[in-house]
Amino acid sequence: MRLLLVEDDNHVAAALSAVLARHGFEVTHARNGEEALRALLPDSGPPFGVVLLDLGLPDQDGFQVCGRIRKRTTTPVIMVTARADVRSRIHGLHLGADDYVVKPYDTMELLARIHAVSRRTLPADPAPTAEEGPESRNAPLRIGPVTLDLATRQVAVDDVTISLTRKEFDLLALLAQRPGVVFRREQIISEVWRTSWEGTGRTLEVHIASLRSKLRMPALIETVRGVGYRLVSPAN
Repeated sequence: MRLLLVEDDNHVAAALSAVLARHGFEVTHARNGEEALRALLPDSGPPFGVVLLDLGLPDQDGFQVCGRIRKRTTTPVIMVTARADVRSRIHGLHLGADDYVVKPYDTMELLARIHAVSRRTLPADPAPTAEEGPESRNAPLRIGPVTLDLATRQVAVDDVTISLTRKEFDLLALLAQRPGVVFRREQIISEVWRTSWEGTGRTLEVHIASLRSKLRMPALIETVRGVGYRLVSPAN
């Protein structure tokens, strides 16, 4: 995956680029907002999978850069900043950011978020081949004893059907598509409830608790304190 790193500190950029390269990313480094916007021009090369945008840029405010990026591309944007206040996070999300990482951050957590946001913009699956059969596209997801049929919206544990509400199913399906990946609370609420995360946090907690109870597998959905939730395969 190509990744655009927008960071004015060369030392930080070099260290992070090395880590990303070890995990299979092709990193392009932009030192300011204008360099980032030029890199995103259609004729500048293959499209980027993710933009990692530091907000403390020397030429213009990172929020402004985010807004300009969103006007010209749907490439996922992850904001990186030392600003931890809620208002800044909400402002970034409203401008079109897909995620928000507060410094200092754990590198593995950052990688998980990059994969999580890029998943949402993957191209549609190609038509199944004759060998695959037409049903392969909607093959059920299996996580240990849990089976999710996305086509029929049915969930079963050890082949016993479990009755879930629409939002409970949507929440479980989101987590199940990337087992082990941490989904931020804001991202879950945005994708499942289609709204801002503020004021909806309690609703998310209630749905998580209900899922754990109905599935009778409390450890299946793990709480990552201060971040969000992830699905843990029983096989792990």
